[in-house]
Amino acid sequence: MTQDGNGRWADYRPSKTTWFWSCIVCVVATIVVGFAWGGWVTGGTAEERVAEAQAAGRAQLAATICVARFTDATDAPVQLAALKDESSWSRSDTISDAGWTTPLGVEEPVEGAADLCAERLMAMDLPVEQAVAD
Repeated sequence: MTQDGNGRWADYRPSKTTWFWSCIVCVVATIVVGFAWGGWVTGGTAEERVAEAQAAGRAQLAATICVARFTDATDAPVQLAALKDESSWSRSDTISDAGWTTPLGVEEPVEGAADLCAERLMAMDLPVEQAVAD
C-alpha cells in the first residue's frame, strides 16, 4: 500500500457474500426502476392494453365509416340539423338506432363508435342546399 492512501481500493478483495448481495441489490434495483419508470409491464397488462387498442381502433374505423355514410345521404344537411337539435346524451342512441355504426355483415353496432361519430358530426357544418327557381 502507498503512503498517500491510493492503494487501499486496489488492495480490496470483496468476499463471495459481498459479491452475491451486490448482485441481488442490482437485480432488484433494475426491476424496480424498470417497472416504475422504464415502462415495463406484465403479460396480463400488455394483453389488456392490446385489447383496449383494438377496441379503440374498431370504434375509430366505424366512426369514420359512419360519418361518410351520414354525409353521403341526400338529406344529410337536414338530418344533421335535426341531430344538432337533439340533446347531447341522445345523439349516440339516434345514430346507433339509424344503423350508421353497424358495418355491413355485422349484427350489432360497434361499441363506442356512435359517440365518436356524434362528436365528429357535431363539429361539421353542412350547408343546406337551397332550391334555385328557374
